[in-house]
Amino acid sequence: MKNHAVTPDIKGNVLMRALVFILVISSMNANMFNIVLPTISKQFELSPSQVSWVITSYMIVYAVGAVTFGKLTEKYRLKNLLTYGLLLFVLGSMAGVAATEYWMIIAGRIIQAAGASVIPAMAMIIPIRYFSPEKRGRALGTSAIGIALGTALGPIIAGMVISAWSWRILFLIPLLSLLTLPVYRKYLQGDESGKAGPMDWLGGILLAGAVTATLLALTSGSFPFALAAVLMLLLFILRIRSAAAPFIHPDIFRNRQYSIILMITFCITGISFSSPYLIPQLLTLVNGLSPAYVGIIMLPAAIVTTVLGRKGGKLADEHGNPRLVYTAASLLGIGFLCLSSVAGGSAVLVSISLVFCVLGQSFMQIAMSNTVSRTLTPEQTGVGMGLFSMLTFISAATSTAVLGKVLDSGAPEAAFNPIPGNEASFVFSNIFAVLAVLVIAVSMVYYVQFGRKESRSSGTISRGL
Repeated sequence: MKNHAVTPDIKGNVLMRALVFILVISSMNANMFNIVLPTISKQFELSPSQVSWVITSYMIVYAVGAVTFGKLTEKYRLKNLLTYGLLLFVLGSMAGVAATEYWMIIAGRIIQAAGASVIPAMAMIIPIRYFSPEKRGRALGTSAIGIALGTALGPIIAGMVISAWSWRILFLIPLLSLLTLPVYRKYLQGDESGKAGPMDWLGGILLAGAVTATLLALTSGSFPFALAAVLMLLLFILRIRSAAAPFIHPDIFRNRQYSIILMITFCITGISFSSPYLIPQLLTLVNGLSPAYVGIIMLPAAIVTTVLGRKGGKLADEHGNPRLVYTAASLLGIGFLCLSSVAGGSAVLVSISLVFCVLGQSFMQIAMSNTVSRTLTPEQTGVGMGLFSMLTFISAATSTAVLGKVLDSGAPEAAFNPIPGNEASFVFSNIFAVLAVLVIAVSMVYYVQFGRKESRSSGTISRGL
């Protein structure tokens, strides 16, 4: 009998298919509970601030878990981390299904997030470990397909489920993630186990505290939480500078190119992730659409992104990350300008404009991930990409908090863009116009720091930058 060895390319492709499936489930689980908050609030007689903890608790644990699992990849096998993470994900889901009290729902969501946070870490690390830099863009583009598809399906499936059954059924969907476990157990069989050694749990706790306090400060607007976040961050910095084996080695922040791309990522992520928050608000408050119709209006953008997601990765592989960044920035700029012009008008035109924004957002995420991965040494990959995932999450939360405050400030007397005629839409039109300008500004910073250098090096960023 012939020995049919599994080549690295076949192994990588099989892993990516499993990863896309689990990213769909994870993305759906992250956003579909937004739809059922009013139902849960009514059933348990909760205020809006109380029921929001279904989302807030998940967000906090998910952000902390992403960097924690990234760190753990330095010491443990990927297949074992994925196994424990997915089992925890399912355990939290079962707890949610059986919940008879509100605190049990929150506990289920926390356990879910603790397990699901392994997924963003793996979505970054598997493409880096199993694909060469020349093919990594396509792999990251494939990951983006799963995220886009899950984001699109989440609200739609949530609406169908609560219409036909109960919101508790939503907790059963993550059980599908177990279907991928045999694939990971087989094809991650030969991954490195990492180096044994002590774990700086104090440093990890301080980082978790800083992230938690930051997200609580953003979601609640609380000054004490903001003060606690600063204090925790200072203690974390002191810890990693003095510990023998710190949770995050300070050398990674001495990598100038890595630190710069993290700052650029924070800014561009906050900008590009604004449309998924603003569009439902615009269509509900100004156009008067129901949640079901809002989901339908947003669906074409997700479908287009699902179809074209790999094209962005291919563009990065063949022409370099800067080309993809400029393409993404152009799509975002066009989309924001169009939205600024059609805000308050036809929902169909909003849907068409949103296609540019969501596709640009996906391409930008691929470009930033690819750029970050090329600034890290192999030893820094796990925690470096974990920090990247965590920062992306904090940036999206920051953007939502800032935009919420702008919307709360009321409608302005005039719009920057002369096209919209509906006064109720002026605030949205102005926000989109400002976002278009910010996209250009951040893209220029990227060009100065990376674009010219990568052009001179024939489309690749070397680790020596």
